Amino acid sequence: MKNAIRIFLIILTVSVNIGCDQVSKTIVRGRVSYGERIPLLDRHLTLTKVENTGAFLSLGNAWPPLVKNTLLLALPILALLAGLAYLLFSAKVPRLVVLGTSFIIGGGIGNLIDQATYGSVTDFLHIRLGLFQTGIFNMADVSFMVGAGLILLNSFQKKDTSQFT
Repeated sequence: MKNAIRIFLIILTVSVNIGCDQVSKTIVRGRVSYGERIPLLDRHLTLTKVENTGAFLSLGNAWPPLVKNTLLLALPILALLAGLAYLLFSAKVPRLVVLGTSFIIGGGIGNLIDQATYGSVTDFLHIRLGLFQTGIFNMADVSFMVGAGLILLNSFQKKDTSQFT
């Protein structure tokens, strides 16, 4: 029973991350014009819609279709399936790693849905705080960064026997 609850929580976490990403992108696609800039939070957070036909920071934007589909669809699908299998079938994984990996998988699937459906990924958030500013990103990217942060946090914790089993 404990393993069934663990699997349910993993699938729920992945699904919630996918859902938040896809709902936010659907709203932006329907209500924000391409390139439109909507200042939020005293202009520190800007909502703008762009379509990224490549990967992170438009990497691969101009690649030939076969290379692009292989590197931006097929390989990520295999990696996400391997990650999900690892989570579902490895009993001795620390809780923060399970949670972080679930966030990463959910974010990855969210962006893959866009890439497979639209041929691009909708990005729409930009942060500017003084000299610091981000590229334009989406909620799948937030999921990925939160997941990576959780895994990094786990690496700094004292090792104990508390496993998510």
